[in-house]
Amino acid sequence: MKQYRTILPFIKQHKSRYFLGILALIFVDITHLLVPQVLRAFADWMQKGELNVERITFSALAVIILGLCVAIGRYGWRMNLFGTARKLEYWLRAKLFNKYLSLDDSFYNYHRTGDLMAHVTNDVLMVRNSMGGGIIMIIDSIFMTIFTVIMMIYTVGFKTALIALTALPFLTIFVFFVLKPMQLRSRRVQDSFSEMTNEVQENISGIHNIKAFGIEDNRSRSFSRVNQDYQRKNIDMMRLNVLFDPIVSLISGIALVVFIVYGVYRLLDGSMTLGDFVAIIDYLRLMVWPLIAIALVVNSFQRGIASMTRINEILAVKSRIVESTAPAEVDLSSVKIEFRDVSFRYNNKSPWVLKNISFVLENQKSIAILGRTGSGKSTVLQLLLRRYDVNSGQILLNDIDIRDLALTDLYRAIALVEQESFLFSRSIARNIAFSSSDDYDSVKVRRSAEFSQISQDIAAMPDGYDTWVGERGVTLSGGQKQRISLARAHYKDTKVLVMDDSLSAVDTNTEKSILKQLKKYQQSLILVSQRVSTVQAADQILVIEDGEITQRGDHVTLLQDTEGFYARLYQRQLLESELTKEINSIKQDNYLKEDNSSVY
Repeated sequence: MKQYRTILPFIKQHKSRYFLGILALIFVDITHLLVPQVLRAFADWMQKGELNVERITFSALAVIILGLCVAIGRYGWRMNLFGTARKLEYWLRAKLFNKYLSLDDSFYNYHRTGDLMAHVTNDVLMVRNSMGGGIIMIIDSIFMTIFTVIMMIYTVGFKTALIALTALPFLTIFVFFVLKPMQLRSRRVQDSFSEMTNEVQENISGIHNIKAFGIEDNRSRSFSRVNQDYQRKNIDMMRLNVLFDPIVSLISGIALVVFIVYGVYRLLDGSMTLGDFVAIIDYLRLMVWPLIAIALVVNSFQRGIASMTRINEILAVKSRIVESTAPAEVDLSSVKIEFRDVSFRYNNKSPWVLKNISFVLENQKSIAILGRTGSGKSTVLQLLLRRYDVNSGQILLNDIDIRDLALTDLYRAIALVEQESFLFSRSIARNIAFSSSDDYDSVKVRRSAEFSQISQDIAAMPDGYDTWVGERGVTLSGGQKQRISLARAHYKDTKVLVMDDSLSAVDTNTEKSILKQLKKYQQSLILVSQRVSTVQAADQILVIEDGEITQRGDHVTLLQDTEGFYARLYQRQLLESELTKEINSIKQDNYLKEDNSSVY
């Protein structure tokens, strides 16, 4: 049960509700145990011929009052125990979700989305069940068993009670032998559920690719395999579960037969009254539920332990990005960024991604980073945002190492627009105002949309800024998503704007308009791109090849090195642009000729 230490703070905070719920549950158990005593007295009066209207009325009222007490008590323990279990579910899910938010990017590189979703859904549900219904069953079975034994001894003496309770040792042995296999099979079921969740999540996210390649049957077979594995592991666990009821019924049935034979013998020799016999039979009936509850408790807590183990594994993960406990104060009225001999690799066995990178971005200046795919351009930005920490060197913001800053201060200074634009399932306006609270500035939203050249597209939509964006922005084109992401960064109103090849999906005319807008704003700019046309207006251009800066300077300076990467890329892209214009011109001429010939 050490796995449940994680939720001890919650239990301590709500101990009064647990106490009241357990108290109400014990009250119900005691009330249940008084019913056989009423039946015992009634049977004895009837056997002795002492039954009259007054005693019949008394017995009936006693049963009614006891039933009312049971109803009130049940309401009490349900509200306190089940209600608190619901609060635990909320508390644990929030704790797990906040843990997800605190972890760095490297964690998500090695953990699948389906697994993480299963933790906050199914695993949390299993823990809730064990701490709601599980607590009820374990308290109920323990106290009901103890009180029933006490009442049986009180009613017929120790020897007769012992004969009636012959089932208990056998049941204890049975539970002991199935305990460990139940825990192992519960863990396998939870792991299989994660696998199935991940399979569904990946296929739904990639549904367009699945249809484009026509592999629906292939993915269906893949899901069937995972689904069958989940079914098989559930059936394996059910094989243990279904043993409980028949075995408990068999053991308790044998005990009942033994007592009936023994009780009839005692009735015939006059050493036991009819009332005692009826009471013990009723107590044995009441004992069946605690015996079955033990089985349910084992199942519930083994599932809960398996789920809690999986949750604890996530909660125990330490983020590689550790925020300073005493962060330095920084003035963000102006921002200067410096990379000083920065080198980075993802782990000790991987090659260096960046080597001795140094540059300075002065306030309200612009730097562009150019290079081939995989050269390390985007890694520069990830280090700046502390998604990873440098292996050597320093990244400074206003001459302060960013590792000494509060992450909130770092993110207040920088707005990022990524190439893979992620939009959320909400309106366009709320996607643009994502960094603000629920009450956003609609005027500022429209101004940001105009800045990113998306306002006309939004105006053409039926619901305008209230248009609902599908999951991941599936209802929008790539260029529209990039421009909404740019508007979101503009809305944040930071001193530094970082654009990671975030104009790759827009046409050249829109790109020119956006770049012209960028010049108007007093904002520092870091621009990553593979297009020379995108970066040529920057104050400083860095060319990165194989993780090293091989060229730096402005557009004119870099063109003078005719053998350099920048000049060769410029010439190639210029030629591609001229060829495209020529092809379009020929197409236009052919279209006009066809149009004229159709007139005649």
